[in-house]
Amino acid sequence: MSTTCVILQPSYIPWRGYFDLIRRADVFVFYDDVQYDKHGWRNRNRVKTAQGTKWLTIPVLSRGNVSEGLLLKDARISWTEDWAKKHAATLRQSYGKAPCFQAYAHLIDAFYAKRPELLCDFDIETTLELTRVLGIAEGRRFVRSSELGVVGAKTERLVEIVKKVGCDHYLSGPSAKDYIDDALFRDAGIGLEYIEYRYPEYEQLHPPYDPQVTVLDLLFMKGPEAPSLIWGAGNKA
Repeated sequence: MSTTCVILQPSYIPWRGYFDLIRRADVFVFYDDVQYDKHGWRNRNRVKTAQGTKWLTIPVLSRGNVSEGLLLKDARISWTEDWAKKHAATLRQSYGKAPCFQAYAHLIDAFYAKRPELLCDFDIETTLELTRVLGIAEGRRFVRSSELGVVGAKTERLVEIVKKVGCDHYLSGPSAKDYIDDALFRDAGIGLEYIEYRYPEYEQLHPPYDPQVTVLDLLFMKGPEAPSLIWGAGNKA
């Protein structure tokens, strides 16, 4: 029986596709020892508001020029301003009238109660809490790539991580097709599969529908029905 590995960079309260990949993994690797990208999803995500879709961005302290090699695992949160209070207020204001907001409002308090120094710690802890809410925390192992001591670049490094965690199957998002060298997985005897993101629309408070938002949008709107809108009703992890 094959064992599946997924490798993704930690992200700030990710969208539902991120959790779909977690559910499909036997081992989920938080890819934290890669270069930090200030224009990605590591420190920001999108929410629906009455004024349109809005970015929530965690301010990050850059050690000189970010492009010169700041690793994601070393990215430090700036606490010179109380961004956490602002993010919490935006979520409460934007989703306070959502059908299931009260059932999940405690997540806002839990997410923003702590003041971690490192961005990865914040991202990973909040993501793991969301896996518990979605019922997919059990039955898989979570690892940080920085704990594995794997070297190499690009596809070669992904292959080595999969081998290191004892898996023989690698599952990736569709955008990785542009840069993954399939032959390296094949030569290593590791199966390679790409997920296709096909999720049904659901009612949002502020039309038009936007799929590229944090999973909190789905939880606040659909509550316990949220998993069925990610991987289907009755589909076990």
